[in-house]
Amino acid sequence: MKNDLFSIGGLTIHGYGLMIGIGFLAAYLLSDYRAKQKGLNPDHVFGIAVWGIGTGLVSAKLLYYITVMDDIVRNPRILLDIANGFVVYGGIIGGIAGGYVYCQRHKLNFLRYADLIMPAVALAQGFGRIGCFLAGCCYGMETEGAFSVVFRDSAYAPNGVKLLPTQLMSSGLNFLHFAVLMWLSGKWKRDGQTAAMYLIFYSVGRFVMEFFRGDLIRGSVGSLTTSQFISLFAAAAGAVMLLVSKNKPKSADN
Repeated sequence: MKNDLFSIGGLTIHGYGLMIGIGFLAAYLLSDYRAKQKGLNPDHVFGIAVWGIGTGLVSAKLLYYITVMDDIVRNPRILLDIANGFVVYGGIIGGIAGGYVYCQRHKLNFLRYADLIMPAVALAQGFGRIGCFLAGCCYGMETEGAFSVVFRDSAYAPNGVKLLPTQLMSSGLNFLHFAVLMWLSGKWKRDGQTAAMYLIFYSVGRFVMEFFRGDLIRGSVGSLTTSQFISLFAAAAGAVMLLVSKNKPKSADN
């Protein structure tokens, strides 16, 4: 609702950036703690985080450029705005790719570290969507119902209009997603199962949530939004991972 939270001297603290930062920090601290519990090297958690965040940001930006390519053709100066415009799915794909490359370089069990980190990713996304709410981006469709929010000074959402608070809805789902993944990670012992369920749960939730979004100028593939289209493949990849993991031997925490 209010992105500019406060200022320290000439520095303005923005709600979106603050919540993203809190999400990254919470995810890292949780993964570091769980790595020590499971006998995994926490130094590699830091390395995976650096690679994943770096490649995730680049991928999220590139996917955004793809979704607004028509606008870029008309106004190439859009390419110069590197601070705004990211697509979450791009970040997920790029982050996973970065983590995989890091694990390959260091000869680590990628699936084991993915199982460790993916619940923390869901936690970070929960905080990130609160940031979206403060900034007014990723807003919902117009509604006449009581379950709504009205933005007064947003640079993204239409102001003075009752909208579904899809940011908070997504945040709640992400926190629930985190809790379920943490529970499953304590039950399942085969490498890749928790990471697979992250892909399945997130994809299904995102596919459904897209029907309630009001910021529809985000690219489309046929009758589906870009995110819905990607969700189909992400869910399928998760399902394949889950089937393959069932044939793997159980891993034992050291």
